Amino acid sequence: MKNQSRSKIEKLQQKGVKIPNPQGVEIGSEVDTNKISGDGVVIHAGCKLYGSSTLILRGAKIGYEGPVTIESCQVGPQVELKEGFFKDAVFLKKVSMGFGSNVREGTILEEESSGAHTVGLKQTILFPFVTLGSIINFCDCLMSGGTSRKNHSEVGSSYIHFNYTPNQDKATPSLIGDVPRGVMLNQRPIFLGGQGGLVGPCRLEFGTVIAAGSIFRKDELRPERLLFGGMGKGGNMPFTPGIYYNIKRITVNNIIYIANLIALEHWYTHIRSQFISNDFPEPLFYGLKEKLDMAIGERIHRLKALSQKMSDSVRAYQHHAKENTSPLILQQKNELYKRWTDLEENLKAKRNAVEKTSLRDVFLEKIDLGIKTSGKDYISVIKGLSIEDTKAGTGWLQGIVDHITAEALKIIPSFV
Repeated sequence: MKNQSRSKIEKLQQKGVKIPNPQGVEIGSEVDTNKISGDGVVIHAGCKLYGSSTLILRGAKIGYEGPVTIESCQVGPQVELKEGFFKDAVFLKKVSMGFGSNVREGTILEEESSGAHTVGLKQTILFPFVTLGSIINFCDCLMSGGTSRKNHSEVGSSYIHFNYTPNQDKATPSLIGDVPRGVMLNQRPIFLGGQGGLVGPCRLEFGTVIAAGSIFRKDELRPERLLFGGMGKGGNMPFTPGIYYNIKRITVNNIIYIANLIALEHWYTHIRSQFISNDFPEPLFYGLKEKLDMAIGERIHRLKALSQKMSDSVRAYQHHAKENTSPLILQQKNELYKRWTDLEENLKAKRNAVEKTSLRDVFLEKIDLGIKTSGKDYISVIKGLSIEDTKAGTGWLQGIVDHITAEALKIIPSFV
């Protein structure tokens, strides 16, 4: 093993990779050195690379602030992974993650998004320019908004996305912004103030500002709102696990989140694929789609786990509520439990369904024109679209979201 690692390190050095302390670097036998660029890549001491799909492109800097472990990640050009653990994640051009990072499966960081020190991510998708401060746990969410590195969505330091409930489930994904408008890179940024938290599953509109120190537990779908709150009231009351009074909101928010991920899958398939280049080669594109597939699978799995609890939840709710039992809540729980197989099959089928292509084809023409004008620089082409062009693209993607959501709710009509 040691000799294989030494041999791979020597191959990398011969092709131009800078490894200041080769004795302090470990490379797994399965790693393909052809997937690591020799153009400006630096791998510092204490770094470990594993996984046959690991890809590192030009100008990437690995381990400047401390040891880095990379397993089965795709690292785009000019990315800086300064210290930490990174597994089954993809990082597009100019992403930066600081000391103490812990980035795990199903995570996608798009162009110029970043995290400072001690940031934990899993099943997280950040659109371009989104910035995370320090000491943050931000798993199971998608965040978009902003137009540039100077005008970006931001999460303040010491922030938590609460993604695990007292009922021991993780059907808690939060949609911070959305996909159909967020991909156009023309929306107002979202600001989540430091030393605060968001209790998933939530949906937040573009332009939302949550004041520092606030814990937010609701949806806010009105634009340009300032949300704030002090310390909650103290209290002591009985707690019965497994009741789920708000099962409608939880379920609908999960369906809408999955629908947005499927819309993003269409965006990657039809739009991102047009930008294959030296800075965005096919292995990086495939890594992007693989991580999104992980994310969709995770969300369906977590919603399924919730649905399987509904039979016990009905009994717990009836025992607790007694004469105040709501027939509607009972119907919703029973529908989710009994119709889950149909709902799951429907969600999976919609990923491959034939879509209406008129708006998509109009938008693709505009993308093609933008590429001919500006080259295959994704950010430049998207930001160069006219308002009318972005409306067409958003209309196409929103149509996917709306159709998937509507078809799902036909299966569980009491949730409408």
